Amino acid sequence: MPTITLPPKENALFKRILRCYEHKQYRNGLKFCKQILGNPKFAEHGETLAMKGLTLNCLGKKEDAYELVRRGLRNDLKSHVCWHVYGLLQRSDKKYDEAIKCYRNALKWDKDNLQILRDLSLLQIQMRDLEGYRETRYQLLQLRPAQRASWIGYAVAYHLLEDFEMAAKIVEEFRKTQQTSPDKVDYEYSELLLYQNQVLREAGLHKEALDHLNNYEKQICDKLAVEETRGELLLKLERPEEASDVYSRLQERNPENWAYYHGLEKALKPGGVEDRQKIYEDSWVKFPKGLVPRRLPLSFLTGEKFCECLDSYLRMNFSKGCPPVFTTLKSLYTDKAKVTTIEDLVVGYETCLKTCRMFSEKDDGKEEPPTTLLWVQYFLAQHFDFIDKPSLALEYINAAIDSTPTLIELFLIKAKIYKHAGNIKEAARWMDEAQALDTADRFINSKCAKYMLKAGLIKEAEEMCSKFTREGASAVENLNEMQCMWFQTECALAYKAMNKFGEALKKCHEIERHFVEITDDQFDFHTYCMRKMTLRSYVDLLKLEDVLRQHPFYYRAARTAIQIYLVLHDKPLADDSKESQADTENLTDKELKKLRNKQRRAQKKAQLEEEKKNAEKEKQLKNQKKKKEDDDEEIGGPKEELVPDKLAKVENPLEEAVKFLIPLKNLVRNKIETHLLAFEIYFRKDKYLLMLQSIKRAVTIEPSNPWLHQCLVRFFKGVRESADLAEAVRTVLKQEISRLFGESNPQSFNKNYLSKHSNSIPHRTGCSLRARLATTLRCGGVLINYDVHWRQCSQSTRWSHATVSFAAKMMVYLEPSSDNMACEIATALDESLSGRGIQICTEVLEALRDGQLGEGQQKAAEAYRSACQKVYPYSLAFMPPGYQDNNTAVSANTISANGDLSAGEHDDMANEM
Repeated sequence: MPTITLPPKENALFKRILRCYEHKQYRNGLKFCKQILGNPKFAEHGETLAMKGLTLNCLGKKEDAYELVRRGLRNDLKSHVCWHVYGLLQRSDKKYDEAIKCYRNALKWDKDNLQILRDLSLLQIQMRDLEGYRETRYQLLQLRPAQRASWIGYAVAYHLLEDFEMAAKIVEEFRKTQQTSPDKVDYEYSELLLYQNQVLREAGLHKEALDHLNNYEKQICDKLAVEETRGELLLKLERPEEASDVYSRLQERNPENWAYYHGLEKALKPGGVEDRQKIYEDSWVKFPKGLVPRRLPLSFLTGEKFCECLDSYLRMNFSKGCPPVFTTLKSLYTDKAKVTTIEDLVVGYETCLKTCRMFSEKDDGKEEPPTTLLWVQYFLAQHFDFIDKPSLALEYINAAIDSTPTLIELFLIKAKIYKHAGNIKEAARWMDEAQALDTADRFINSKCAKYMLKAGLIKEAEEMCSKFTREGASAVENLNEMQCMWFQTECALAYKAMNKFGEALKKCHEIERHFVEITDDQFDFHTYCMRKMTLRSYVDLLKLEDVLRQHPFYYRAARTAIQIYLVLHDKPLADDSKESQADTENLTDKELKKLRNKQRRAQKKAQLEEEKKNAEKEKQLKNQKKKKEDDDEEIGGPKEELVPDKLAKVENPLEEAVKFLIPLKNLVRNKIETHLLAFEIYFRKDKYLLMLQSIKRAVTIEPSNPWLHQCLVRFFKGVRESADLAEAVRTVLKQEISRLFGESNPQSFNKNYLSKHSNSIPHRTGCSLRARLATTLRCGGVLINYDVHWRQCSQSTRWSHATVSFAAKMMVYLEPSSDNMACEIATALDESLSGRGIQICTEVLEALRDGQLGEGQQKAAEAYRSACQKVYPYSLAFMPPGYQDNNTAVSANTISANGDLSAGEHDDMANEM
């Protein structure tokens, strides 16, 4: 159809449509569209149809919008407006590649259209098409050389392509056009200079960067950035004397900044420990109240010097009453000698403060205030908790609480002690006590909610958070709006532990949506940062967005979702209607009638509750809709609702798991769990080459990982037994298996593995045996005769508890008659086992109760529970079956009275672990 040209009157209306769209006056725009299209001559005007479709899309009518835009495009294929509008429509649906194609088609008919070029550049930088972005920015520079955004955008394109020298030249050419007085404060020009200096540094032009900094120092507003950058450049140019002067000035500005002391060390280049210590001793004289110069030497000092420096540091902190002192010293706890010194010193303080109110009897008679003893006990509670002595930790924290029952920090530590000891219910109770002392403290409120979620108290946690959420909306909805991902992550884990997989998946998908929204929010900054000249922050933002899904929140959500989808694939949830039909078949008429009446009453009650909820939702939606109508900014349609039942009964769980896996494979390659989760998915999909890829990547990270070993055995066995593999694939797999295994059969591979790792295996015990080993049990892992191997090991051999438990389960799988030996292996709790922990012991106990270590192990399970209770007296997992953990708190005195384990015996055992 030929292009229809609008007469002046209709053309003026069309321009008004464009203005209405730009000002988000969508309903007025539709009125003008109706006026044009109402004329029979212009009923099929392509550009007007396209604009009407674009306006409807902004009002949420997506299907009508697509129909109108495509119809308009068919009527005028040579119109840049129609192609541009179609691109905007595709962009709104996040089909960025399609949108870029539409923009390129639009440029064929109007190659110098600035708006289309700008929109194209936005999509190119959003999709990181850096080559295309550079070309588009060059076109914009040619068309608008007087606009600074054209120059800056072109420079940023080269910067992102890592052509730093070219980027620096472009910025310099643009800078020359800026006429700024040296005495005038111009923040935008200052940011331009700092960005130019950053580009020079990244180009490796350190001398030029230093000269640039010196030349334009007076015109840069951020004086701190100037000094810090100068110090770094002087160090790289090996001008230590000047660098030391710079870092000395920075220390005077902020004596508590660790980086300045490290910079001074690099500048002065001390020859040994004494010279390093001398640097900090000089700082003690200059900054007598400084804590950082007294803390840093503790990292490299040893022996008596360490003790003297530590003594001075601790006395200053305890006298001042600094709660984070233990946190600052936590990094020293990798050195056992230093841990012993810390303990002896602080325990000595506590004894002397009780008797003579001084740190030491040798002091000059200056007495400390009572609060000093409080902070010493606070420190000791954290210390003994960290080295796994909960009884002593509780003694000290209880003493502190008795002396000062209104200090919130004390209750926080008491809650942490119970959590680490395995009693999360009691931990949540004490955290609730802490928040009750200050209900206006949002941090304490959040901590309390987190502990409640870990304890499975989801409703209570929601009520706790509701104290700080918006009125008129539920706490869960408001927290989701605020992208409160820590709450959603903990909720997902809590629901997963309760086997409410649908609810858990809903939280995981909500977190995924948050990351999608964060990625989409980049659009606002592509133009804003160019306009405001915040170029350093803009480049940092782009680099952050490139690795956004490395964030722990996303990793935990993705891992949880993948694990749930694997469970749903192995054991799909049954259809409720079929289950109820099967149940009613065996009932008599009277029982069936009774059941029907009961179901009818329950259904009526549920219906009333649902109507009440719907009424509240409708009210909220009306308020929201009215607000949006008033603002005239209702853009896009509503998102698809996440229904837990629908999520839990997805048709293809593995495909959903892959969606969460792909970002992890791209961005979290350094974690072995990423590749092992990938293996679990591909194993179920029978994708042997992808399994091989996952295994090879995992081997390069941690070749002795127990979970990886299970994957190797299953992979080996699967390749040998699979009959439908292509010959080329089989050849590749055999070659790689020979290289990975070095053995002809799984039996000898397992034997060599156990022989190699029988001494002090450095395995991580944080793995979930139930999740990781269940598949091996199903798929038939092959192991050697553990009966012989176990008995041959001497008492001095240190085994990994996780490996021992795995071996025991495999024994029962291969030889059911060996359940007694398997039970003996799995329930060993002597000190020769490395990696012993509450989690592993809990899983062994569950395996005994579930029959995974042989049938009829109830007595063995009870004996093992009792033995574990002696090692971990506070853990709920090992309490007697009739123990009421909801109302009873475990104390050291109670345990001693029961005859299980006294406080002193527990400490001795904890020392031996």
